[in-house]
Amino acid sequence: MQNSYFPKYDLASRIEHTKFDSGMGGIMPKSIRLEGVEAPETQNFKQVFTGVIENLNAQMEAPDNLLKDVMMGNKNVDIHDVMTAMSKSEIAVNVATQLTGKVINAYDRISQISV
Repeated sequence: MQNSYFPKYDLASRIEHTKFDSGMGGIMPKSIRLEGVEAPETQNFKQVFTGVIENLNAQMEAPDNLLKDVMMGNKNVDIHDVMTAMSKSEIAVNVATQLTGKVINAYDRISQISV
């Protein structure tokens, strides 16, 4: 009598299989291509460091450009924007200084390794 309350479904036949299935019983389906996975392109150290320097340069020039706009009478820029840009450039210089120190320390540690 208890079985009459539970519907009987054939769930295995209702499952739609895709190429991302892990397979039944631990067997991978043939549609999955593991060798076709491509590694994402990564930048080398020089490209990353060049990008950091270019970003720092842009951060350093932003307050000067905004201050020129304020002096020229541009109504879209006010002194608060200039002060915010100056604070951002100060933080960027601090981060760049710390990054440079970390890179130099890492280089010193690597150069002390005896082969």
